Amino acid sequence: MGKLFGTDGIRGVVNDSLDAKLAYRVGMAAAQVLSRAKGEERPRFTIGKDTRVSSDLLEGALVAGLCSAGADVLHLGIIPTPAVAWVTVDQKADAGIVVSASHNPFEHNGIKIFNGKGFKLSDELEGEIERLVLSGVEPPLKTLGEIGRVVHAHEKEVRDYTAYLASTVRSDLAGLRVLVDCANGAASSTATPLFSRFPDLHTDVIHAHPNGVNINQNCGSTHLDSLKAMVTAGGYHLGVAFDGDADRCLMVDETGTEIDGDQVIAACGLALKEAGQLPGDALVATVMSNLGLHLFCREHGITLLCTDVGDRNVLEEMDAHGYALGGEQSGHTIFRRHATTGDGQLTALQFLSLLHRSGRKASELVAGCRRYPQVLLNVPVSGKEQKETIMAWDGLWEAVRAEEAALSGSGRILVRPSGTEDLIRVMAEAKTGEAAQAAAEKLANVIKSRQ
Repeated sequence: MGKLFGTDGIRGVVNDSLDAKLAYRVGMAAAQVLSRAKGEERPRFTIGKDTRVSSDLLEGALVAGLCSAGADVLHLGIIPTPAVAWVTVDQKADAGIVVSASHNPFEHNGIKIFNGKGFKLSDELEGEIERLVLSGVEPPLKTLGEIGRVVHAHEKEVRDYTAYLASTVRSDLAGLRVLVDCANGAASSTATPLFSRFPDLHTDVIHAHPNGVNINQNCGSTHLDSLKAMVTAGGYHLGVAFDGDADRCLMVDETGTEIDGDQVIAACGLALKEAGQLPGDALVATVMSNLGLHLFCREHGITLLCTDVGDRNVLEEMDAHGYALGGEQSGHTIFRRHATTGDGQLTALQFLSLLHRSGRKASELVAGCRRYPQVLLNVPVSGKEQKETIMAWDGLWEAVRAEEAALSGSGRILVRPSGTEDLIRVMAEAKTGEAAQAAAEKLANVIKSRQ
């Protein structure tokens, strides 16, 4: 990771580590980097945002930076992250920018950049932008007719994007009842237009009234309790929950039980295999995936490949070998035939289509991929330097080895630094929740002792 860019773009608390001045410089630098590849032709960017109160501020600064450096901007307004990636490709833009901090609390925000093919920007290009920003040297400001222009296209692009998503399923989804939680985030602008394309699907939408500070607040994929209660009380076949920028999707079955990303790719992966549409009979997940997914794949003759955490790593592995499906337990699911990034609404449609075709209950579809007890603790640290110091400390890894030995091969331990927050994450998996909790707490205390 660089000084600005983490595993998922630039993140920070607004007007603390991330402010309008930085966003302006990022916009200018991004336009300058893209201009080199365009020659005399001016670069064209798409830009979208989530519903945070700070998104207008950062978006305005980014647009000012882009236009000042001579880039044109297609302004998409409030729209999901994967929609920006899709529109960038559809409109043949040179790059796309998203202002969002995904599942984080409202006071955080971030800047993500996609290339012209809809993929997250490479480390090399991020590094080039970062060096320009940190150098303090600004490119010459464009004047006269060279200044970039802005075109507003929210309604048209929402219409085109939702039409595309709907076209990825052949079923009319008739007879199903689904409850959709928009997390008071970006999906608030697209969920109703999307699901209304299926008139025989009964859809109710909740948490779709953003006020700038309620994004992810006791709702969405990080807070499923209200969705669980409403699904069971309302007799829905499925509950769907997005995060703030709608690139993640978790679900709730008819009994109110969570369906995580591992279970989604297990069910959808098996269906693709049975249809002869799973290249290499392989799925791609991450080291955070539950032991239950490993056992499910083994039982069904599916090869499971695990990457480091991050949907970018999953996608790189998929594209390197031509795999069709991959994702993270947290809900980033990549259907490579249809998208270049994780897309929560696409995931919801694909699962609903499978549910409709199968004639089974959601709980039955995922029953074969059981979830073994897994505990994840987030240990706060004071900053990037302390995070790196602790991760390089031999005492931590001695403690990890001791806990792994205590589990005697019946569980897993994973300790990793967060790429987006000042946290070290400790994951423990075991046959019982008690054993997993005890192991995770011991290691969390070891980390705290070093601070």
